[in-house]
Amino acid sequence: MKNLFYFLIVSFLSLSLQAQTTAEIPVENALPALQNNASEDFQDYDATDLPWHDRRFKVTAGAFFPVNNTEIEVGTNNGNRGTKIDLEDDLGFSKSSVSFMATFDWRISKRSRLGFEYFSLDRTSTKTLQREITFGEHTYNVNTSVTAFFDVQIARIAYGYAFLAKPKYQAGLLIGAHVLFTDVGLRVNANQLSAEYKDSFNFTAPLPDIGIWGDFVLAKRFGLYVNANYLALKIDDIDGRIISYNLSLLYNVHKNFSLTAGYTGLNFKVDAVEKRLNGFLKWGYNGPTLAAAYTFGGHISYNRH
Repeated sequence: MKNLFYFLIVSFLSLSLQAQTTAEIPVENALPALQNNASEDFQDYDATDLPWHDRRFKVTAGAFFPVNNTEIEVGTNNGNRGTKIDLEDDLGFSKSSVSFMATFDWRISKRSRLGFEYFSLDRTSTKTLQREITFGEHTYNVNTSVTAFFDVQIARIAYGYAFLAKPKYQAGLLIGAHVLFTDVGLRVNANQLSAEYKDSFNFTAPLPDIGIWGDFVLAKRFGLYVNANYLALKIDDIDGRIISYNLSLLYNVHKNFSLTAGYTGLNFKVDAVEKRLNGFLKWGYNGPTLAAAYTFGGHISYNRH
């Protein structure tokens, strides 16, 4: 991820240096130049020839800076109910975090597209408990020092069909699924009067969803993508609900390379039953994104369906 940040920073510095060079041009020469650049970005253009738009493939990678709100409850299947825990308030997890994100988009045809997304987030904390907590098969007493972890990977696949398909805009429906790979645990830290013990609960939750999406060319170098998804469904021992959304503004830096900035929200509510334990997770995961995108492959044809 560090390499990615360095890459993005270098890209932005290059843009800044270019702007500084322009600023050093005498005023009488600079104003016509700026006017020409501005008019070039917003003048008439052929959207089907833009190097960043409507290409067969697009790869995006970057960082997600979410604010987390997390509640969890883990009990046993023999009737011992766990304590509802707020990870940020009760266990000292930071609300803000940095997550890796990546996407791959395949434009199958004028109206069809297939998208893949991946998010990864690992969180840990150490806290002296201010109240008694029952988690899994153990009860953790007041003033006990504990270490907790919350590790999640989210994978998504979605198929989109465009009911509106024009060179400068497309809009349609999405159908897909988010899959949560979740592992959460708690353990007593060593060197205390109480014995050292620990509990963990992990589950995989496939959460289908349906939604709407839109992709717009705003100008020669600017694009906008939006989507929103929702579904509540029970599958075997997993009962879940998902609400997700994304808004992303794209700026084309050079040919096939672009930078994107946006805001993404992932909100889950899951009840899961495993062999010995059962759990409840309510997690809001919302914040800004910053990423780099690269498009390749031929342009999509609008001459046929």
